[in-house]
Amino acid sequence: MYSFKNDYSEGAHPRILDALLRSNMEQEEGYGLDRYSKEAIELLKEKIMNKEVDIHLLQGGTQTNLIAISAFLKPYEAAIAANTGHILVHETGAIEATGHKVISVPSADGKINSKDIEKVLNEHVDEHMVKPKLVYISNPTEIGTIYKKEELKELSETCKKNNLILYVDGARLGSALMSESNNMSLSDLATFTDAFYIGATKNGGLMGEALIICNENLKNDFRFSIKQRGGLMAKGRVLGIQFLELFKDNLYFELANHANKMASIIKKSIDECKLDVLIKSDTNQLFPIVPNSVLAELEKKYKFTLWERLDEENTVIRIVTSWATKEEKVIELANDFRNLVK
Repeated sequence: MYSFKNDYSEGAHPRILDALLRSNMEQEEGYGLDRYSKEAIELLKEKIMNKEVDIHLLQGGTQTNLIAISAFLKPYEAAIAANTGHILVHETGAIEATGHKVISVPSADGKINSKDIEKVLNEHVDEHMVKPKLVYISNPTEIGTIYKKEELKELSETCKKNNLILYVDGARLGSALMSESNNMSLSDLATFTDAFYIGATKNGGLMGEALIICNENLKNDFRFSIKQRGGLMAKGRVLGIQFLELFKDNLYFELANHANKMASIIKKSIDECKLDVLIKSDTNQLFPIVPNSVLAELEKKYKFTLWERLDEENTVIRIVTSWATKEEKVIELANDFRNLVK
């Protein structure tokens, strides 16, 4: 059985493991004050082309979202998210557990636009309701779509006009940036958002997300929030070393490009078989609609996620490729689609 369930089944890129081993017996300061974390933060500032941002290295995506959003919002303020948004669906109510409501916006493509935001603002008009304050988006979205630069710019303008915080979940940001449809850079994210993060957990790291805070008003005392929410690692060097390895050259982008390339091979076979898809994706997540008879055969050889039972005869499955996905297994799956779908 070969798994296409997610992009974090494997451990970490060998370079990261080698770097961790080489530094293992060195004595370093704790809680992210070690030289590796400091060097990684300065390196990321160079990549982002913005020396004024604050950067904090955290362990995982849900933790990063929880710490950031709860720190940015007052107790009565709420986040706006697409109905497929990770904070709404797949974080066990973590944001709500901090006392902040997540306002759901219907979306066919996993994205939010300015009209969606205006509609929410028009529905929340006084102190008898939560106050919408933060717009949460992920790039790519939970269903593999990406935001173009012009879309992010428009969201940014809408948020600024309405005094809202624009926050981007970048758990799979590498895949979005390396998509053939992408026209955005790390520096664009720093320009148009108040905060975003770069995910390593799903792109070659053992763990780790780099939270970039761009808005001066959100920076003050943020380490207190990290500590209070259990995110300040005593051995913060573990995170710093990983981000150094990923960004000292193009490794981060090479790994994301591999994941996308593997997905494109499978996508080509799905297109050739004339299978419908839930959504068109240019990233490492694919959502083909598969006849149940074909599904039964595929399940004998592969693991993937059953995303949605569409009807009695068809099921939407999610196929995810990763930085470590083997090309021979991808070709095998692509050929199985061609052979099974008649």
